[in-house]
Amino acid sequence: MDYRAVPFEKRIKENIRNYSLDHLYPLDVLTDYCKSFCALTDASVLITERHGEKVVSVGGFAGFTPDVVEDPGRKVRVCGRTIAHLYAQTDRVGEEKKQQDAERLLDSFANMLSQWGEEAYLHMESAVYMEELEEKVGMQHVQTAKGEKEDALTGVYHKLYFEERMQVIDRAKIVPVAVINININDWKYVNDHYGDEESDRLIKTIAGIIKENAKPDYVIGRVDGDVFIVLIPLAEDGEAEDYCARVQAACIDYEDEILSPSAACGIVYRTNVEEQIADKLADAEYEMFSNKFAIKNAPGYRERLEKGKKRS
Repeated sequence: MDYRAVPFEKRIKENIRNYSLDHLYPLDVLTDYCKSFCALTDASVLITERHGEKVVSVGGFAGFTPDVVEDPGRKVRVCGRTIAHLYAQTDRVGEEKKQQDAERLLDSFANMLSQWGEEAYLHMESAVYMEELEEKVGMQHVQTAKGEKEDALTGVYHKLYFEERMQVIDRAKIVPVAVINININDWKYVNDHYGDEESDRLIKTIAGIIKENAKPDYVIGRVDGDVFIVLIPLAEDGEAEDYCARVQAACIDYEDEILSPSAACGIVYRTNVEEQIADKLADAEYEMFSNKFAIKNAPGYRERLEKGKKRS
């Protein structure tokens, strides 16, 4: 999966962790509101980040250390995640009814912050997502208009042209066709620990291994950020399995101070001319995930993956 272009629903769930209060709220307005509330009720109000860092403090919280685990106060949640904690002291408000009124106002304030924050968050994420989507569609349109066939990073076919080649094989009613899903193991780990440059180098490295071990008639496409599909028309018995074994062995033999290339492979076959190759892709992905599980749980895998981190 290309983690720089994840589906919108997943993006919304994950990206809220990267937001702090000053991204979602104008803190000066928030502070003015708290001051006005405290002046009217004689209460004290404290708003913290999700981990307890103080952001707005009005009243008697000078020596208070928030414990957001044991005493989280009123939680402010956006898209299912806590992004802030609201604490209040109402013991100086006065009679019981005024205290109850103040508590209800604080409940409403926390709910308002959640709704306000969610609207701001969804607006910002939607805007960024649409910009990225427009850019991606525009690049694909330019590639197609110019007749370009190759993915710029790897040199294999880009997704649109690969799908055209896949349809040509369908129309030619060629059987058998080996359909191979090749997925880079722990691409995100490399991206998280070494950055975009090294994670792109990992993609190029494995793409090179995939190409070097392929025969001229193999059809190779990069269909997602870290996913390749290889088609072998008229595959002989064991040919696809031997090819995947060579690719995986070449990954293991690759020597580098940082990168430890590893790829999971899933193989299925189109054996009926009435089948569409596109209908076999999900089955190949399923087989790939089974292979990925075995590879990532094999002895020594984690040590090899983390060797670059130990040297840095």
